[in-house]
Amino acid sequence: MANEINKTVPIKPESRMSDPASIEVLKKAERECVETCFSRYDTQKNQCKFGTSGVCCKICHMGPCRITPKSPLGICGANADTIAARNYLREVVSGTAAHSDHGRHLALLLKKVAEGKEKDYKIKDDAALRRYAKYYDIKTENRGSDQVALELADCFIREFSSQEEPLRTLQLAPEKRQKIWKNTKVEPLGIDRMVVESMHRTHMGVDHDYKNILRQAFRTSLADGWGGARIASMVSDILFETPSPIRSSANLGVLQADTVNIIVHGHEPSLSEMLAASVNDPEIVAYAKKAGAKGVTLAGLCCTANEILMRRGIPVAGNFLQQELAIITGAVEMMIVDVQCVMPSLPEVAKHYHTEIVAATDIARTIGATYFDFDEDNAYESAKNLIRKAIDNYSRRDPAKVAIPRYKNPLVAGFSVEAIRYMLGGTFRASFRPLNDAIIQGRIRGVAGIVGCNNVKSTSDVYTNVLAAELIKNNILVLQTGCSAQCSGKAGCLTPETALEFAGKGLREVCETVGMPPMLHMGSCVDNVRILEAASEIVKEGGLGDDIGGLPAVGIAPEWMSEKAVAIGCYFVASGIDVVLGLPFYISGSENVTNYLEQEAREMFGGAFITIEDPIEAAKWVMKTIEDARDKLGINKKTERKLLDMKDRRAI
Repeated sequence: MANEINKTVPIKPESRMSDPASIEVLKKAERECVETCFSRYDTQKNQCKFGTSGVCCKICHMGPCRITPKSPLGICGANADTIAARNYLREVVSGTAAHSDHGRHLALLLKKVAEGKEKDYKIKDDAALRRYAKYYDIKTENRGSDQVALELADCFIREFSSQEEPLRTLQLAPEKRQKIWKNTKVEPLGIDRMVVESMHRTHMGVDHDYKNILRQAFRTSLADGWGGARIASMVSDILFETPSPIRSSANLGVLQADTVNIIVHGHEPSLSEMLAASVNDPEIVAYAKKAGAKGVTLAGLCCTANEILMRRGIPVAGNFLQQELAIITGAVEMMIVDVQCVMPSLPEVAKHYHTEIVAATDIARTIGATYFDFDEDNAYESAKNLIRKAIDNYSRRDPAKVAIPRYKNPLVAGFSVEAIRYMLGGTFRASFRPLNDAIIQGRIRGVAGIVGCNNVKSTSDVYTNVLAAELIKNNILVLQTGCSAQCSGKAGCLTPETALEFAGKGLREVCETVGMPPMLHMGSCVDNVRILEAASEIVKEGGLGDDIGGLPAVGIAPEWMSEKAVAIGCYFVASGIDVVLGLPFYISGSENVTNYLEQEAREMFGGAFITIEDPIEAAKWVMKTIEDARDKLGINKKTERKLLDMKDRRAI
């Protein structure tokens, strides 16, 4: 009887993943009895309703407490509003800490470079250094790069430690938006202070007013989006170059049967940059050939992939839900992981093959992985030693277990704000003016930012790809980052040719003239701030209002799953942009918290959250929202034809 109860209908790989490479490898995993996140999800399907509705509290050890109609208060007296709001703020805190700690690491690296303490890292983009220094009123004339970099690094580091002054980086937003933050009391102070204060507020017996708690969530998120994450992107540009359009390819088919295959996975660019620099070193190539391989193939997963993709053209093996599948191809000698979005299951999956999992940072160790102490002071040689270690593992590969899908597609990535400005106007007339004019004229109806992760709760990539296709068909320019951008890359949609085949007439004309895709890959998930930077440039250029709020622009997180996504969504809403969620927050147990995030936030900031689980319905909502914004800006009015006499002409 028990066996009958436990029997379940097998879920087909086609219901889990949409791209053919992943489906092929999932079938291989089933044949070889390898457990993946998808099979583990099947054992967790009866997920706790108290957790998903946000009304489970385990902040103190009198509990855990669960709120129900019969038990509306926890032991301490906290109600559903307080509990759901505290849980939500803690998610924002974790997401903010993740991206901002990434920014801190890079700011400290920039300081060491400026002080001459790093021999392998250097300032690669002096123009970016001086451009960003001016943002902070740092003098650049007649000063060496190291002097400017040291002062800028110290300025960035103070953004983390500031105790009483609002973040200076907030000044990069339009003035009207800064006033809104000030008036709504969400101006963040130092990034570290915001994280600590938020954890204090959510400790047992501190802040119980759900509105006060949620206001702090927006405040903390701004310390990320207009603080730590923005700093991370700026320093990456300075040290590793500002991205510009570059061709590459995406999906598991980038792995090669006759080379040593190394995958980098995570989010920190410092090690992956050195691996990309050293992988074609003649000494490394010779070492690989001696081991019987034709060379070394370096590929990326998740946001580390995006970092080296958009600067060096390193191919993308896949996004978040493909990390286990890459190992199951049987062709990966080494997977090097650092921080964020790395599944602890990887060493267990690797036991079925010869792949070595290497953890390369002390704050993110995984049981079963080999720890590698990456030496930033001797970064190039340290990276080469790691590659040699992977080459040594090539002889352990079992040819009978190797099955690399042939699927991969070309893509163009690297659309930083500077690159977009250059593409629109050239070297001497670089400007957002052509984009603003195209929006005002209606050839481009508006802009949609599609960001976020993959989630096993939905068929991977489907929401993102269906939504993006529908939007470009209706002349909406799509900006993408992170795993969402990789969805479109795997589908072959990140090329200029996509505009000719799938974009609406107006968007197609603009893309064809400029030579860009209708979906622009702007970088890793920390580079969501580039989308806000682009929005600020549109405001600065003029003709579309004086604030980010009110632009014909929307943000969408179709398949999000991490706490970082909660923080990202909050700083987009606080910046005045509506955010569509493909999956809901854990707040449904509190009507007041739900109403605050979906209604009251709009009264405060001009943007709010809405959950739409169907991509076509989401596309309809996005298009209506963009058209409403155009109406309010007065750019949907048809210009009346008028015959002018000589007097009228002189007046003009």
